Amino acid sequence: MTSQTFTDLGVPAPLVDVLAAQGKNEPFPIQADTLPDTLAGRDVLGRGKTGSGKTLAFSLPLVARLAAKTDRRRGRKPRALVLAPTRELANQIDEVIKPLAAAFGLVTTTVYGGVNQKRQVDALAAGVDILVACPGRLEDLIGQGFANLGDVEITVLDEADHMADLGFLPGVTRLLSRTPADGQRLLFSATLDNGVDKLVKRFLRNEVLHSVDEAHSHVAAMTHHVFAPADADAKKELVQTLASGTARRILFMRTKHQAKKLAKALTAAGIPSVDLHGNLSQPQRDRNLAAFGDGRAKVLVATDVAARGVHVDGVELVVHVDPPVEHKAYLHRSGRTARAGTAGDVVTIMLPEQRRDTLDILRKAKISATPQPVTPTSPEVVALVGEVAPYVKPEPVVVQPQGGGRSQGANAQRKRAARTPGQDAAAPAAGGGRRRRGRGGSGQGGEAPAASGHAPQGGRGQGQRSGAGRGQAGAGAQRAGAGAGRPQGAGRSASGTPTTGMVVGARSPRTNRRAQG
Repeated sequence: MTSQTFTDLGVPAPLVDVLAAQGKNEPFPIQADTLPDTLAGRDVLGRGKTGSGKTLAFSLPLVARLAAKTDRRRGRKPRALVLAPTRELANQIDEVIKPLAAAFGLVTTTVYGGVNQKRQVDALAAGVDILVACPGRLEDLIGQGFANLGDVEITVLDEADHMADLGFLPGVTRLLSRTPADGQRLLFSATLDNGVDKLVKRFLRNEVLHSVDEAHSHVAAMTHHVFAPADADAKKELVQTLASGTARRILFMRTKHQAKKLAKALTAAGIPSVDLHGNLSQPQRDRNLAAFGDGRAKVLVATDVAARGVHVDGVELVVHVDPPVEHKAYLHRSGRTARAGTAGDVVTIMLPEQRRDTLDILRKAKISATPQPVTPTSPEVVALVGEVAPYVKPEPVVVQPQGGGRSQGANAQRKRAARTPGQDAAAPAAGGGRRRRGRGGSGQGGEAPAASGHAPQGGRGQGQRSGAGRGQAGAGAQRAGAGAGRPQGAGRSASGTPTTGMVVGARSPRTNRRAQG
């Protein structure tokens, strides 16, 4: 931290008030270093580790400079553009900018793929001051004539190295070429490799470099552990234990299928979890991230799609359930914890056959951590999650076949009816054993089972016994008791009033044989 305040750095008072309301009173190093130049209109190249505060470092000057223009107008074209590599990051950048922009009546919107473009087209048509976008969808909208970058005064490229990793640099180059050459450009990146340096040389003019850490460095407040369970079964128990703490934690997997499977298994074991991977639609991603962000889910199980796109405060533990394939991925995954000056722990789970590759990744990432053989009750594990409860294997989830819907009570009645001689197990008088489906509450369709001597599914026989004592109000009244224990609700009430839902008069052949004695 620094002793300077945002006011000292030249941030306008309305923005300082917004920051104060959020509890942000002192800038982080990258903010203190870059703000004097960015507020003055200089092109800036900022290099800082993940979680160092880069988003606010470019959001403040972006809003301040737009607000300072005396000819401020709400036209059809955006005046500021922020390019981000992922949808999640675009949304989270917008969340940072939006309250700052609102202080001056500026409008923001997001543009990315995976969702219907109508909302985005409508927002652009209504007039946008600040546009936060992913390159692919923005190029699509420009090609369709819905977006134009001709009035952009400030362009920000966030996480440029991740853009390069994802193969977005050609699209980014085309988009930057559409912005006015005399506009201000801010580029933030953890590294300058993989073509990022070419963007700098082509689009930044007389830029100022601010670097608050070495490339590939990790956060000092982050503690790294390497846990080595004996085998795959021991690993499964260890993962559940690490997930069982009360604070937020992110578990990283290599494949989408395994991420989904683990999230379901943890939830079944009583640990509320959500998944995040490429197979989810954008609304599903948004719902899962919202559940993780507001605490309804304590665990996020993710693939590398979330390594850069998730900026959630209060993540105390990151677990590499599957070690990443290279050291940069390790650093980006790990960067989800120990953000903005807080501390955090990172655990890599390493099976015996993964030892060589895992240690090589850690060496390249300049991480010093000695592998430790552990069980769920080892002191090293307990120190991270607190008192460890015994591992309980999740019970399999039994899914009732569609249309069954019997409760336990109804099943018991069915079995008793099949064993009881006499009227309760009488063979159908008029239906000839034929199975029929009726629609609940639909007049004659609801009465068909009674006419054949069949009680509706969910309580056979009992309705006939209880019908006589209920006033016989309507042909279907004798089945009044059958509704008890039938979850979907069907047939008629005791007064003969049709009820909603579906009456399933059909029974399996095995059930019919029981009914006939």
